[in-house]
Amino acid sequence: MHPLIGLIQLLGIGFGLYLAALILYTMWGLTHPRRQTYASAISRNLPGDPGELDEPIPFEERIVPGNQADQTNQADLHLWVLQGKNPKGPRIVMTHGWGSSRIGGLKRLAPFIEHASQIVLWDLPGHGDSAGKVRLGATEHADLARILASLEDGTPTILYGWSMGAGVSLALVNAFGDQYPIIGLICESPYIHPATPARNVIRLRGIPYRLNLTPAIWLLGICFGLGRSWRGFARDELARSIKLPMLILHGDADPVCPIDDARRISSCAPNAKLVPIIGGGHNNLWTDEVYAHQMSQAIELFLA
Repeated sequence: MHPLIGLIQLLGIGFGLYLAALILYTMWGLTHPRRQTYASAISRNLPGDPGELDEPIPFEERIVPGNQADQTNQADLHLWVLQGKNPKGPRIVMTHGWGSSRIGGLKRLAPFIEHASQIVLWDLPGHGDSAGKVRLGATEHADLARILASLEDGTPTILYGWSMGAGVSLALVNAFGDQYPIIGLICESPYIHPATPARNVIRLRGIPYRLNLTPAIWLLGICFGLGRSWRGFARDELARSIKLPMLILHGDADPVCPIDDARRISSCAPNAKLVPIIGGGHNNLWTDEVYAHQMSQAIELFLA
């Protein structure tokens, strides 16, 4: 055999091993985001719980235990139940996005606290203080159902989710909506397919994605029981059957979840309203005063 052929074979084997390692690294990274916990909040000089806000809010810490006999619901879920200022108002259940936690809900409380009887913030599996594995929104709506079941007392409920949490909320209503007194949905920065934010997050971090992301997403879909095509995940298709009032908020300069996804979801849902936040991105809708004011106004109108 010619030495050059041997060299080419060796290089091919090396590239194959590199690509396999890159795919596995991508899968691991997507399912192991950095946890946002009390310690991480304190390290950034941010409130670590509702009692540390500038205007402290009374709250109760709770844990919804997992079912060890059910592999998809084994995680113990941590949540805060905050006391709202309107005893006759609805309950707001907030579901955070990928890589965030219930702490991310603290900066979103202002437009809700006056109108709500309760506000519930919880940590998705593999995030914050909750145990379990991150499944990129594939099955987390079942965990949200466990949260709602633990709270069930007939109180009218509005679901509010951002980014991945928006999709989880949509999936919950699609699958279990008739089991709970849900009266509305607020979706912040939703997306349709899991590859969209994954690609943009990886790209923005300067990590290779062109060869490794697609097979990583395929393999994760198979691992999560949805198949290579992530059957049943597409959030625009789920929205078609949701007749509840729905408010969609989305920055029109979002580099992670393009606003076109929100437009598509809004057009599919029978009773949805899209409010674009002009100039808003993905992570600054509640940290920029101008955008936060627009967000609060839209939410207060929706609640009214």
